[in-house]
This record gives sequence, C-alpha cells and structure tokens, in this order.
Amino acid sequence: MIARHLTKTLKEAARNYPVVTVTGPRQSGKTTLVQAAFPRHRYASLEDPETRAFALEDPRGFLDQFRGRVILDEVQRVPDLFSYIQGIVDRVDRPGQFILSGSQNFLLLSRISQTLAGRCAVLRLLPFSRSELVGRPLRDIAKFASARPRVKPAGQTTPTSLFEMLFTGGFPRIHDKGLEPQGWLSNYYQTYLERDVRDLLNVGDIEGFGRFIRLCAGRCGHLLNASALAADAGVSHATARRWLSILEASFVIHLLRPHHRNFNKRLVKSPKLYFVDTGLLCFLLRVQSPADLVSHAARGAVFEAWVVSEAMKNGYNRGREPDLYFWRDSAGHEVDLLIDRGSKQLPVEIKSGQTVASDFFGGLDYWRDLAGTPAGAAALVYGGDQSYKRSGVSVLSWADWA
Repeated sequence: MIARHLTKTLKEAARNYPVVTVTGPRQSGKTTLVQAAFPRHRYASLEDPETRAFALEDPRGFLDQFRGRVILDEVQRVPDLFSYIQGIVDRVDRPGQFILSGSQNFLLLSRISQTLAGRCAVLRLLPFSRSELVGRPLRDIAKFASARPRVKPAGQTTPTSLFEMLFTGGFPRIHDKGLEPQGWLSNYYQTYLERDVRDLLNVGDIEGFGRFIRLCAGRCGHLLNASALAADAGVSHATARRWLSILEASFVIHLLRPHHRNFNKRLVKSPKLYFVDTGLLCFLLRVQSPADLVSHAARGAVFEAWVVSEAMKNGYNRGREPDLYFWRDSAGHEVDLLIDRGSKQLPVEIKSGQTVASDFFGGLDYWRDLAGTPAGAAALVYGGDQSYKRSGVSVLSWADWA
C-alpha cells in the first residue's frame, strides 16, 4: 500500500480529540487510511443497508454496541448520529473514540459545526500527491519553494512522465490496480452524476448538470464568470451558483480566491476555477492520451490545475487549511499562485513549457516591486527537468514542486 502523508496528522489528531473526521472525494482512500491507521478500532460502514437501518432506527443502541473505539464510514448517511456522539463524548472525553469518514463535505461539516464544535478535528484527504506516489517525505511546500533549489542534471525526468502523470491523475485505485485511467474515470464520473449529485441537492436534470461540468472543464484556469457560464449551460445564474457549490463541496473543483492585498491598485474580485484531479479534468476535456495532451489547447490549464492541487494537498496533509490565492490587478498584471503565511507571501508563477524564458519573471518582479521586496522569495514552476536559481527566483522543475 502506498503510504499516505495524512497518516501522521491523523494519529496526532486522535491523541488530542475524542472525534476525528476525515472527509474528501469519493475513492480518495479514506477507508483504507483510517483502517490502516487504527487497526484496533471496530469498523462499521453506513453504506451497508442493514447497518444504516439499525443506525437510523435506534441510534443510541447502534452506538452502544461499540464499547471502546470505532470507525464510522460514510457517516453522513445518518446525520442524526452526530448528536448522539456529542452526548457520548461529553460524558466520557477520551481521545480517539470516534473516527468518522465521509465524502459529502458540506453536510458533514455543517452537522459537525452544530454539534461537535471543539470536540472534533476535521481533516481532508485528496487523491495521491506526487510526493506520495514517489515515496518522498512530506515537507512544507512554501519553505521548500522559497529556499535555494538543488541543481539537478538534465535527464532525470522526462516530458512524457509529466504528461502521463497529468493524464492519469491521483485516484488511488488507478495506481493500486494499474487500471487504464480513462475507463475507470468514466465509471467514476457516471457514478458521481447518478448517485452523489442526486444525494447532494436532488438535482433533477442530470444530463444538464453533466454538460455544466464539461463547460467548467473548458474554463479551468480562467476567471469564473458565473453569468456567462450559466448562459452557455442554459440555466439561471442561481442554478449555476448552486451547481458550482455542489462541485466544490464534493471536491471536484476548487475556486481559488483573489488575494486582498491591493497596493492601492484595482483588483479583480472573481475567483479562478480549477479541478482538483487532472485525470478527471483530462477525461472531461476528452483528452485521449498523454501524447494528445502535449499539444492540447488546454495543456497550460491542466498543468496549472496540477500545481494548485499539489499545493492544496500539501496543506491538507499537514492538517492545515491551505492559504492559497492568486493576484491580478485591473491592468492585467498577475501572479498565478500566492501562498500566504501571514506576514509573508510567496508568489508563484506557473508555466507548462520546458524552456524558461525571461518574460516568465515579469509578473513576479512586478508583484515584488509593489510589495517593497524586490529581492524577496519567489518561485517559478515549469515543465522542464532542472531546478536552479535565476534572477532571485527559485526555478523549480515540476518534479521538485511536490
């Protein structure tokens, strides 16, 4: 089994909180992770009809059978359990009593905020990061990216492996079983539409929602214009906003918000739309192979989505909410990714090309000048295979980013 970086954070949380929740997209490996991390806990899946019926009809009796510690999988299927769990941990406050997992983020968190505030740690597990796939230890991506990079000789990575990685994505089952990505992702997508979407907000027009997702894929890496998206999808603005919430709540997309630091400049206020998994994004864009992605019009957007997603995973795996933004003013000056650490920000430029050009540094230099830190830390992530320092910027190969 490929080791997950969240394991250490998960075990630490279980030593400090009576309830720990692991949420994330379906098939991201939540069940495997919690069972491996807590082998002595009893396990109950609320996907099982009989188990779910017992929990619905007699929640107190259902929980009383677990004298000790228990893993409750897909717990959002019986939301009333949260109130009973609250009563138990209020009487007996023992660390690691309940390990909960679920793939419907907004329902899970709303219930937790109402009943388990202060008693529960909430962690998020996304599909494999590249560092997990290659067996590299977890590190703080902002600190690494701002340090002097280790210069590597050419030829350690290949463009082909980059596009294979983007095309395959990070869902564990594809890697564990050696499955053909597009076939598995087609089934995953269909299951998501037919089951999860109906459960989340009772969407009746599944075909229309499917078209909406593909329209979102075509806008990956762009500023979100909900009105134009709604018009193209043939739905109302309110419906488009509601459907975007579904996609974000179920970890299909991520809306990267603009940073608030304005330097007395007019800033854009719309978020940028990204997909969490590039394999699913390639499927929705109908990319047929890694070779097709090399010359595809969306190549840059797919690569940018991967860089943002890896930064998200890095934060979540360390148990932190990743403070990720972008910055753009009304004149078009832009920083693709801004990692905010309070008093310090790390601007990151993202380019899918294998050759670094001098104009790649324009946005970084402009932002650093405005910030009053012309020699401050900055990073450029690109599609080549060498990492080095240039013009005061850490130039990072994609293989060194995560």
